Amino acid sequence: MLWWIAFFNYADRQAIFSVFPLLEREMHLTTVQLGWLGSSFALVYGLLSPVAGHIVDRVRRKTAILGGLHLWSAICIATAASRGFSGLLFFRAAEGLGESLYFPAGVSMLSDYHGAATRSRALGLHQTSVYIGTIGGGFFAGLIGQHYGWRWSFVVFGAAGVLLGFILSRFLIEPVRTATAARLPLAEFLRTLKPEAVLLMLAFLCANFVAVVLLSWMPKFLYDEFHMSLAAAGFTATVYVQLASMLGSPLGGWLADIFRKRTPGGRMIVQALGVFGGAPFVVLCGLTKSVAVLVVTLAAWGFFKGLYDANIFASVFDVVPQEARGTAAGFVNMVGWIGGGAAPVVIGFIATKSSLGSAIAMAAALYIVAGVLLLAGIFRVTANAHD
Repeated sequence: MLWWIAFFNYADRQAIFSVFPLLEREMHLTTVQLGWLGSSFALVYGLLSPVAGHIVDRVRRKTAILGGLHLWSAICIATAASRGFSGLLFFRAAEGLGESLYFPAGVSMLSDYHGAATRSRALGLHQTSVYIGTIGGGFFAGLIGQHYGWRWSFVVFGAAGVLLGFILSRFLIEPVRTATAARLPLAEFLRTLKPEAVLLMLAFLCANFVAVVLLSWMPKFLYDEFHMSLAAAGFTATVYVQLASMLGSPLGGWLADIFRKRTPGGRMIVQALGVFGGAPFVVLCGLTKSVAVLVVTLAAWGFFKGLYDANIFASVFDVVPQEARGTAAGFVNMVGWIGGGAAPVVIGFIATKSSLGSAIAMAAALYIVAGVLLLAGIFRVTANAHD
């Protein structure tokens, strides 16, 4: 049930990128304005995530999850009423408000069902919903927009989310929290936050910047450079990466659970393999002129991305108090999505000075920085374990 909610969480946010060419043509938007449509969501989503996480640790998570689903789905439908850039910007930012509740609540709920021995596998399997949702949002938004106009893309996805919320209100079950849950004050959480957790959050900032570059600009890159249709560009930009991530994420979760038994930094080791392995393929994605090479490269990038993604929250949960998982997940999202929120605008600006492909390739440097931060985190948790 959480898998389907996360599916729409990502399908709804991905839909707009597949109709960028239609918005550009109808509203005469610049590349930087298109970038702001991606950034506005991510910045609001990131800024509100700590608040959402704090709330999640203090209310029924089922209420937070379904309330957020109904809110962002209604905003998605309302986006269709936009008549210009300012309206689109407002609704994209507002959608980040509703969506900020889901992941702190969802991963907290899953982590109460799974202990340390199986947590990475559970979260890794849940992560596959992100990949399928991204494919669904990218392809169907492009397909619907191509035949019926971009507004119907938002109406269809939003209405489906509202319907899902009503169905799951009957079946989603809130697990029993631990006895001390929902009692750690925010000031105490911040005061006791370990450096390892900070390093993980900064690594997520860098890794999510690269991920948002892929999500936001790859459909337009394919439309412009390879002259694909909207549906084909939205599909190609997502399907190879996300299906490969579906292989990488469960594998990353399985490996991390094994490595974690042997060393405290086991989950971070898998994450470091993901970002270091993915960096060269990010470069190649932006520079290749061959569709065949691009497809292989996108798949390779996606596989390594999955290794990293499976352990985003599981790694943090190893170094924060159990009763503050929702708050911790909120702060992870805040740092990661504020960094990621800058990606569409930064890449859009760089593209005006060089090319979109070159700008995408440059993003690989952030993967290297993420890897260095993860190595520092591995060193710290290993040293602390031996003290």
